[in-house]
Amino acid sequence: MMNVSSILKALEKRCLQKIFCSHLVTRSGGLPLPFVPSSPPLDVTDLEELQDFISSSEKLFVLTGAGVSTESGIPDYRSEEVGLYARTNQRPIQYSDFVRSAKNRQRYWARSFVGWPRFSSFQPNAGHCALSELEKLGKLHWLVTQNVDALHTKAGSRRMTELHGCLYRIICLECGSLTSRFDLQKRFEALNPGWNEEGHGVAPDGDTFLTDEQVQNFQVPDCEWCGGILKPEVTFFGDTVNREKVNFVYERLAESDAILVAGSSLQVYSGYRFILTAHEKNIPIAIVNIGPTRANHLASIKVTQRCGEVLSRIVTFC
Repeated sequence: MMNVSSILKALEKRCLQKIFCSHLVTRSGGLPLPFVPSSPPLDVTDLEELQDFISSSEKLFVLTGAGVSTESGIPDYRSEEVGLYARTNQRPIQYSDFVRSAKNRQRYWARSFVGWPRFSSFQPNAGHCALSELEKLGKLHWLVTQNVDALHTKAGSRRMTELHGCLYRIICLECGSLTSRFDLQKRFEALNPGWNEEGHGVAPDGDTFLTDEQVQNFQVPDCEWCGGILKPEVTFFGDTVNREKVNFVYERLAESDAILVAGSSLQVYSGYRFILTAHEKNIPIAIVNIGPTRANHLASIKVTQRCGEVLSRIVTFC
């Protein structure tokens, strides 16, 4: 069994964090971005306003969503033309479907097994690295991410809450033990030595697409300690975020003097509620997101551009 500290160390060994991020913060563009929606040219006035917004904050609270990670090659759900919902009729698994059906778990884990090597190789982009740099500069008070891809961790962020958990950690629903997703991959390989199905497409949560026929012989291990059901330590659709974690985030928000939303449409209430609270407490709000968001009417600044391009430019002036 691995504790959370060991899992974090394993993540750090898999990326050359300082070299990679210092390179990205000073450079943007030049790479194909298949899952990033088109956006208008960056407005210099918007950039200056956002720079002033961040510079005037001493305790900046940041909420990030899937739009931060699309520049790393991970698709999101809702972006026009390039999001999962726009490209396919696939939908993410619901919590109730996962826990009540061994067949559903078999399908989920087979898809995850095929997709994991690629998903775990994704690296932070300029947006992740810029936020990590803001933390090092003492500007960022707390970061809350709705993403489950560990890219903020890989980029070096530490003052952070993974609101919806992380795919790199596996939890037993019976005994609560935590293990590494890399260790689980080895168990999958041992249980399925002759299983070599190929998937197609890329999904936001680390899996790929397989047919029912492809997954029918896939074997799924139980918890090594109690024989319970294994699940990624993430909040599936239809589940709720742990109340203790939510209260902790509210406390960090109360300590903050400004809030920046980066790469989120805020369609999911678990993140949107913090923006509502910030508005009620007269905490100023800025948003960087290509598409419309649920909180456009609450924000004093809205920058319609790629997070990586905008945030990396901001950091150079901090």
